[in-house]
Amino acid sequence: MPITTPPLFESTIKSLPLLGRGKVRDIYAVGEDRLLIVTTDRLSAFDVILPDPIPGKGAVLTAMANFWFGKLAHVVPNQLTGIDPETVVADEAERIQVRGRALVVKRLKPLPIEAVARGYLIGSGWKDYQATGAVCGIALPPGLQMAQQLPSPLFTPATKAEMGDHDENIDYAAVEKLIGVELAKAVRDTTLRLYREAAAYARVVGIIIADTKFEFGQDADGRLYLIDEVLTPDSSRFWPADRYKVGISPPSFDKQFVRDYLETLDWNKQAPGPKLPQDIVAKTAANYLEALTRLTGTRTI
Repeated sequence: MPITTPPLFESTIKSLPLLGRGKVRDIYAVGEDRLLIVTTDRLSAFDVILPDPIPGKGAVLTAMANFWFGKLAHVVPNQLTGIDPETVVADEAERIQVRGRALVVKRLKPLPIEAVARGYLIGSGWKDYQATGAVCGIALPPGLQMAQQLPSPLFTPATKAEMGDHDENIDYAAVEKLIGVELAKAVRDTTLRLYREAAAYARVVGIIIADTKFEFGQDADGRLYLIDEVLTPDSSRFWPADRYKVGISPPSFDKQFVRDYLETLDWNKQAPGPKLPQDIVAKTAANYLEALTRLTGTRTI
């Protein structure tokens, strides 16, 4: 379907204080206890922001995150406030920038880890297994193949890297040192429950969630919240179940398509990122929209 809104590479909300820009999201302060998070159409790969925006990407990510926040709210509270983003900016020019792609969220203290759940052996987990027979220090049976389903989902956390750096896998003991034994257990158990429930739902609609990452934050009372994005093509590997085969890297409704293209280039995976051909941009936009359609039934953004 046609995407009618022009791509947004970077937001310019002048009526609110800018707190920072991530790889994809621009974050503004709304008073002392709320944030406006604008999901742009930027695309990062190998932790480098690419110069070409993907039309409709921010709206797809926002719609999908909202879907999962609602579907999984019984597992853990989340960052949503229910406040319309268009009501916290100044004028129509700013409302256009936030429409369909922004959230007003609680201002929480993020935990310093990425909470990764893996159900299948792929990506850095596959490389780790080939080298050590384990993933993040968790020993696995010998003889597993690429993309094989794991005996049970794994919690394989990572550090949060600064912009331009790469996240690094860490073991569970390192998480305990970073955030404490009790909170580490809560994050691990919540991560695996979120993954299991989401994966079970997705399987019914023909999608395999191979792996995903969650982020968590705490309020002033130490209560745990699900924050950032949830089960989007930026944070997950989505495979079409009807094209899945053990031993190969399956096609995917996420940015793996772009990574695969970039691997064919003579590029050192350092900034600045290379420009993308128009057909790669269009195919990536279509992949993201297909993931939204299959998982949520939503056909418009």
